Amino acid sequence: MKIERVDERTVKCFLSNEELEEYDIDYKDFILRSDKAREVVQEIIEQAEEQVGYKPPKFAFDLQIMLLPDQGMLLTFSEKDPDLRDGEQLIECLKEMKQILERAKDKIGTVSTGGDTREAVPEQPKRQAVQRPDFAVFSFTVLANVMSYAAAIPSNLRMDSELYEMDGNYFLFLRKGYASYERFSRACVQAMEFGSLYTADEEKTAHIKEHGSCLIETKALRKLRS
Repeated sequence: MKIERVDERTVKCFLSNEELEEYDIDYKDFILRSDKAREVVQEIIEQAEEQVGYKPPKFAFDLQIMLLPDQGMLLTFSEKDPDLRDGEQLIECLKEMKQILERAKDKIGTVSTGGDTREAVPEQPKRQAVQRPDFAVFSFTVLANVMSYAAAIPSNLRMDSELYEMDGNYFLFLRKGYASYERFSRACVQAMEFGSLYTADEEKTAHIKEHGSCLIETKALRKLRS
């Protein structure tokens, strides 16, 4: 186990393939936050304290996982902003997707009568089916993280995907395709283990398509996995 201090809030730990076999653990354990992964993370933090003087975060930390072919795994621990504690960071990342839901909801008008504001109730209210988000773009700082994500999700997940590169970052376009909304949503949440949500509004992708390079036009996740 090789530990390196990057800065006051960040530490990296390299686990060789031999160490991963000894711990009987792989990337899926870290993604699913299994008990084995929690034990290994705790051991890493304790050794980081002793070896490089790392101070564990007061609130929570982000964990990035990078698979190094034929070598092992690189774990990067970065302290979260205290203002995003208790899961609020995930909520912030999904806000844009929730806004799409809000746009699809029926809007009930209001009328003002003698200073009182009352809701206008239509004689025959008709509600349209609420459209759920079926598109999202995630950004990744390195291609290896995109590949790790591709390897982590189920191979039978029938999403559509494209991969773009722009300004040294990688942008993965995900469309629900034939996947269920539950599985698509779960895949989006899982993508944030490796990257960050860029947008859930397809209208905001024009800049990437215009100025970026399309690396894989169709079935990007399947091609990266193979």
